[in-house]
Amino acid sequence: MIYQGFAYIYDQLMKDAPYDEWITFINKAISAYYPEANRLIDVGCGTGEIAIRLAKQQLNITGVDLSEDMLSVAQSKLAQNNVNILFLQQDMRDLAGFEEKFDVVTICCDSLNYLETEDDIQATFRAVNQLLGRGGLLLFDVHSLYKIHHIFAGATFADQDEDISFIWSSYAAEEPNSVEHDMTFFVKRNEGYERFDEVHYQRTYPIETYTSWLEDASFEIIKVCGDFHFETPPISTSERIFFVARKKD
Repeated sequence: MIYQGFAYIYDQLMKDAPYDEWITFINKAISAYYPEANRLIDVGCGTGEIAIRLAKQQLNITGVDLSEDMLSVAQSKLAQNNVNILFLQQDMRDLAGFEEKFDVVTICCDSLNYLETEDDIQATFRAVNQLLGRGGLLLFDVHSLYKIHHIFAGATFADQDEDISFIWSSYAAEEPNSVEHDMTFFVKRNEGYERFDEVHYQRTYPIETYTSWLEDASFEIIKVCGDFHFETPPISTSERIFFVARKKD
């Protein structure tokens, strides 16, 4: 999914997103499993919120996203945050052209769930493996089956404030464990509102499927957690599943 008009209101819609919890999780994983790590690439970086926070910790950060609009927003934030990040437009399934290896790859905010097929995810894991140096870490999160079926499917969300109003309806899609998000936004422009519509598709898989694909891509699974709790395995009602995997030697 390539965000278009959505990219320019994304940060307003996500103003309450738990970015600091993602950062805490990433820091805990690095501290526990690769404390000397410095070179990190945030794949599916969006508008750069996580990448910028990591860069402020003096890490060497690169950000990659498929959406030119998202990257444009991310680039515009660098000066005001006094950080230096290389942002690149690339498909996570085909991460090529990097001369140096990375210590850590992150794929946050369920970005992986926007890939439409099993082959897409397996291609991404293989591409990420090639980015990592010896012992490098892959950290990512995905929606749980519970969230797809019990939180999203058949639900409608709405919100309204002074500048943006939206209606967001989610429907079970054709493929197993998938949903379509039908979104309508009204954005204040001068004395009126501009409407635009987008449809986003997301799909997830059982934990065992992700771990099998990681192993096939030459990763060792170190930890699987639920809902930002680094020490807590997922439970049946966990909404977000976190994985920590290490590139095999």
